[in-house]
Amino acid sequence: MPVLFAASVAIVRQFDVLLIQRNRPPSEGLWTLPGGRLEPGETAEQCAIRELKEELGLDVFALRPVRVLRFRGFELQVFGTQTYDGEIVPDAAEIRAWRWIRPEQIGRLPTTPELGEVLAGAFRLFDRS
Repeated sequence: MPVLFAASVAIVRQFDVLLIQRNRPPSEGLWTLPGGRLEPGETAEQCAIRELKEELGLDVFALRPVRVLRFRGFELQVFGTQTYDGEIVPDAAEIRAWRWIRPEQIGRLPTTPELGEVLAGAFRLFDRS
């Protein structure tokens, strides 16, 4: 089975992070970071920027690598940022819900694998641990 490459972004705002609840498989109903699959010829950073614009209407800047995850046939590059512009306008086909949440609150939500560890890494990048 070929590996699918994807990218996502942890937008850190003070002590919160933006999470979305997916509306489609393979992560339908799960809370996670916004992002998606790379298109041919795209870098992980280009993918992350494009996906945030498509899914949420946000422009993101100054992306910093957080970590690479490998699970369920995916290789996911996670970025972190504190810099974004625009108002959140979710794509209803992709996103069921969204919210700003403190990392310690994710234990009550059904999430994608290793989300807690990923968020901890993102908050460390910005001295918010």
